[in-house]
Amino acid sequence: MPKWRRVRRSGFTLIEVLVALTIVSVALLAALRASGQGTGNVGEMRSRLLAGWVAENVIAEHRARGDWLPIGMSSGTGTQGGFQFTWREEVMDTPNPSFRRVNVVVYAAQDESRPLARLTGFIVPPQAAVR
Repeated sequence: MPKWRRVRRSGFTLIEVLVALTIVSVALLAALRASGQGTGNVGEMRSRLLAGWVAENVIAEHRARGDWLPIGMSSGTGTQGGFQFTWREEVMDTPNPSFRRVNVVVYAAQDESRPLARLTGFIVPPQAAVR
């Protein structure tokens, strides 16, 4: 066998190993970033869910008390899941005088620049007032 002939060795060269490590590290960084964003979204989703419950509670309280709300705007605060929220409601007339439309918008108590939940409901006057 001539000396100029190389013997084939099994295994990877240093360049191949470095390229493989680079590919693995980029993939791991992408996965870490995606999981970090998913964790951040959990807090946002929880806030939106709780804010939706606050809006439902506002309308449910009006219905349970039998309130016949005056047309206009009002606001208040509510707590759900240990978090404080601010809500605003707008009561509007409808073409049917037996109904009032109530639009409730809920914000985080410390940040009223963007709404977390919106809900529209309808209320009817108490039965004693209907004749």
